Amino acid sequence: MITIKQNTTLIGVSELRTKMEQLLKRLKAGCVVIEKRHKPVAVLVSSEEYEKNEKLMDMAEDIVLGYLAKSRLDNSQAKDYIRIEELLKKVKL
Repeated sequence: MITIKQNTTLIGVSELRTKMEQLLKRLKAGCVVIEKRHKPVAVLVSSEEYEKNEKLMDMAEDIVLGYLAKSRLDNSQAKDYIRIEELLKKVKL
């Protein structure tokens, strides 16, 4: 197990089996890169970091989808699109 940056640790697959407790402690400080035959194969992060990354990805996806929807609405000649306010009125929400 080697610390390659302050918050990143590198560990081989065979070493992973014997040093799990140390590995879990290091996850609190950052991520752990698992390598097999000197090539990275996986990255472990704490559950808190994973949840933070998932929320960030969801927000980024929502922003991109919002821009796509706005672009389609702005470029649409057809009346296929309706505004959310109109939809909510139609379904009485």
